[in-house]
Amino acid sequence: MIRHIVMWKLQDEAAGATKEKNAEKMKLILEGLRTNIEEIKDVEVGIQINQDDPDALDVVLICDFETDLDFQMYTRNAHHKKAVEFIKQVAESRYTVDYKVDL
Repeated sequence: MIRHIVMWKLQDEAAGATKEKNAEKMKLILEGLRTNIEEIKDVEVGIQINQDDPDALDVVLICDFETDLDFQMYTRNAHHKKAVEFIKQVAESRYTVDYKVDL
């Protein structure tokens, strides 16, 4: 299994909305990918609740895929690309790690 984790720091304001509104919109978009991309085995999206930590990131995505090929298909999917377009408008920075999970 392949696990794909992405974390973002969002801009305070972008695309006509606050960081909080954009985080909620990202969550809806990212969770919706599972409906449209059959290669996603599982998806979880979290929004930071600790607003007191200035170093904390704002949004995290955790996706699981059965195979490397499934992960590659996900990255090429039009729904994924559309999500990336929005995220690039609102994100300040992005961190990612992809790794194999032994079951």
